[in-house]
Amino acid sequence: MKITHALDWHKLEVSRPEMESDGLRFVTVRSGNLRGRGDVVLYVPPGVKEMTTVPLVTLLHGIYGSAWSWALNGGAHRTAARLIAAGEIPPMVLAMPSDGLWGDGTGYATHAHGDYEAWIVADVPALAERVVSACGGGARYLAGLSMGGFGALRLGAKYGREHFQGISSHSACTRLEDLFDFVTEPPEAYATVRGINPVLDTILANRGNLPALRFDCGLSDPLLPKNRALAQALKTLGLPYVYEEFPGEHEWRYWEMHLARTLRFFGELEGKRQGAV
Repeated sequence: MKITHALDWHKLEVSRPEMESDGLRFVTVRSGNLRGRGDVVLYVPPGVKEMTTVPLVTLLHGIYGSAWSWALNGGAHRTAARLIAAGEIPPMVLAMPSDGLWGDGTGYATHAHGDYEAWIVADVPALAERVVSACGGGARYLAGLSMGGFGALRLGAKYGREHFQGISSHSACTRLEDLFDFVTEPPEAYATVRGINPVLDTILANRGNLPALRFDCGLSDPLLPKNRALAQALKTLGLPYVYEEFPGEHEWRYWEMHLARTLRFFGELEGKRQGAV
């Protein structure tokens, strides 16, 4: 499925290198899809500047969150740095975008007032490539938590292997309606996106072009029954996936702990991809 970015490069602001720390780079750009500015936090591992290609992992936050959430609540950059240093995963750039910052959460969907789906699928990778040239031509992976898990699974399935080689989620919502238990906005505020298919329906509609898929959920998470139902449906249909459960609730301590599983999953896929080249 073809989709192109709508970024205005004349309205791009990137943090000054001498002000950055821990490999984090902060970026703001105007996007036609957002009809305004969007923020992305990048984690750029040491040595990437000298590399020709490097995989890009986009991490989607949950409701109430923003571009800084995965790094400053989840320590995503530290997890990646530790795994890279240990040789458990190859060097990879992390892109951590805001969801568009409408209401308590956009659902990473297309609204009448903004195409938050195109922002993630087209704008964010183009922005990462502009700021970190080694991202050009590298594999792309997509992951998220809660609302971001819904976005990762749905968008990854919808746009398929042409855009993402692997997708992963933690504590995912599995349908748009799951957000209504958490957001302030009434259901009718999402009227323009109520037709957005649940994760399972999107997977079924694109079952011939699915990226590699994994997901997990905490045993004390209120979304556990929905994740179990998705796993059972995929099993019944004979579709490939990895599903895991661990002790934990719907909270950052759980996501911080288990992000490593997502990055190792992507690292394994990257190893297979490179071996097949």
